Amino acid sequence: MMPENENPSPSTMTYLPAPQTKRTSPWLFVAIAALALAAWQWFETRHRLLDVQQEVAGQLAAFDTGNKEDRGAQKQSREQIEALQARLGAVDGKIAEFQAQSANLQALYQDIARSREEVTLLEVEQAIVLAGQQLQLAGNVPVAVLALQTADAQLARLDRPPYLPLRKALAKDLTRLNALPFVDMPGISLRLEQVLIAIDKLPLVSAGRPEKAAEDDKAAPPQSWWQRSGGAIWQEMKGLVRIQRFDRDDAVLLAPGQGYFLRENLKLRLLNARLALFSRDQSTFRNEVKVAQDLLTRHFEANDKSVQAALATLRQMTATEINVELPTLSDSQAALRSLRQGKEKR
Repeated sequence: MMPENENPSPSTMTYLPAPQTKRTSPWLFVAIAALALAAWQWFETRHRLLDVQQEVAGQLAAFDTGNKEDRGAQKQSREQIEALQARLGAVDGKIAEFQAQSANLQALYQDIARSREEVTLLEVEQAIVLAGQQLQLAGNVPVAVLALQTADAQLARLDRPPYLPLRKALAKDLTRLNALPFVDMPGISLRLEQVLIAIDKLPLVSAGRPEKAAEDDKAAPPQSWWQRSGGAIWQEMKGLVRIQRFDRDDAVLLAPGQGYFLRENLKLRLLNARLALFSRDQSTFRNEVKVAQDLLTRHFEANDKSVQAALATLRQMTATEINVELPTLSDSQAALRSLRQGKEKR
């Protein structure tokens, strides 16, 4: 530039181009807008970051609080779990104790059951032995049947398969015994005993009827002293000579002391018949009863009712059949032995 007070010459004057009017570039606005947009985005991003930080801080605080609560809940849960484990341990101990007691009770029950079973089996064995003794020694069929029925009832109460063979054998033996003809051994024995008791009171043929005279004296009305004296003298005179009539020609006259031995002999015959009855000796029983019947017929008063009753009883016994072949209890005894052997092997 040149000073203003100097006028340049035309030769020295340099012609500069005329100054042009300045125009605002559109890129400036774009830059300013971009800058403003960047500033706004920076401010918005910062604002958002602050919000996010606050939100994250709140979430962290909430998480911390929740974590604390979770730790408290976990601690409480652990305490509850520990308490439950302690309770479970106590329950397990009680269960173990209960199982031990249950095992002991089961063992005790089995011991009691075995003891009861053994006692029942012994009772069954005794019943079978009793039945065999009654059959072989006394021939008492009803008692033997009752003993076998009792043994079968005891086995039925046990209700176990191993005892079925023994029950089958008992049923077979009971069927055999029930099929036997009935012989009333106790009844026959009692009737013999009644005849034995009545022997001392039976009147003898040779003894006359002094009881009849005594009864007539008792039935006579009261007499004076001279009538009684005369009657006594008359009885003494009649006693010097006695006339007696016998309906049989073969009547045996016995001395006064022989009547006792006759009665005792008759009792012995009846006792022998009773022993033969219990031993089921048919021949001896009938022979002794016939001998006793013959003694009653020959030496005792036939018109007396007690003598007639004794004779009727002896005649019935003569026709009685006592010799019944009794079966053995071999099936029941064999089944019992097999059962015992099986238990011993166990």
